Amino acid sequence: MIALLVGASIALVITFVGTPAFIKLLTRRSYGQFVRDDGPTSHHTKRGTPTMGGALIVFAVLVAYFGTHGILMLTADHSPGPTASGMILLFLMTGMGFVGFLDDFIKISKQRSLGLRAWQKLTLQAAVGIVFAVLALQFPNGKGLSPASTHISITRDTAMDLAFFGPVIGVILFIIWSNVIVTAATNGVNLTDGLDGLATGASIMVFGAYTLIGIWQFNQACGSSRSIGSVCYEVRDPMDLALLGAILSGALVGFLWWNTSPAQIFMGDTGSLAIGGAVAAFAILSRTEILLIVLAGLFVIISLSVIIQVGFFKLSGGKRVFLMAPLQHHFELKGWAEVTIVVRFWILCGLLVAAAAGIFYGEWVLGL
Repeated sequence: MIALLVGASIALVITFVGTPAFIKLLTRRSYGQFVRDDGPTSHHTKRGTPTMGGALIVFAVLVAYFGTHGILMLTADHSPGPTASGMILLFLMTGMGFVGFLDDFIKISKQRSLGLRAWQKLTLQAAVGIVFAVLALQFPNGKGLSPASTHISITRDTAMDLAFFGPVIGVILFIIWSNVIVTAATNGVNLTDGLDGLATGASIMVFGAYTLIGIWQFNQACGSSRSIGSVCYEVRDPMDLALLGAILSGALVGFLWWNTSPAQIFMGDTGSLAIGGAVAAFAILSRTEILLIVLAGLFVIISLSVIIQVGFFKLSGGKRVFLMAPLQHHFELKGWAEVTIVVRFWILCGLLVAAAAGIFYGEWVLGL
């Protein structure tokens, strides 16, 4: 538990103290946000605000994670060091962050709203996602647990095993399933990152929930003397996932100080794709894949608003369901103040996270 506080504190200090210096660096290099002309007119004042703040978030998470483990290895007698689950999660987060960085850099350097082409972004995301999925099925520990499994999970692995169709086909199906989750999570966070502090605050709640889930899974791990009854969790490295949840929450809290309205810096695609990758990794590695629909419900709702808008527009010959998509921009055009939208969406996010936590705990209680 002390490690979680240490990791979160290191990450928070880095982003809170480091962001002003990073803002100055980005300003000197003219790495400012390019605002689309077809967006809400109120966003035109945001043009030129430093972006790519996600790079500092990723840096803070990496330093805090390895720094915390370094401290533990020096002070604790039996510290295992970084785990396979932790390293694989960081790979997906950093890999997606790099894709976002390329997208941001192209937008800034060419002063346009389009960065990577859609096929380029999807190809790079798929490449990172495939490597993640393959790695997640490797590195079994002494109990034979690998970071991920081919079972479909809700609050734990279910009896639905993709390997039922054969080991090779099972791996292929898992890679596809994993990439669906990764693509949905990264795009969901990316679409949510449209108002000052919205995605940052929502992500803090999601990662906070995964911190608690990791702690609970560690205490109720199969074979642990701390587990109660016959209901237990088979997750390879739950406490290390809890550590990363705390670190990500801490990094985002420090960043939110500067990202809240009026934002002095944006996370950019560098941050939103990295955060989305981390969210997807938590769902897969903690065996809560289906639960993610509720836990990250705000991201799901905002993504659905875009799907509904685009689909209805094409089917109806140009009609719209919303004044603008994603959903937060619809309410902007309805006359809601930006801060009002952000706070109300945070409330919605908090309720959905609480509901997911209740489902997770309720499943354990019912299984006793």
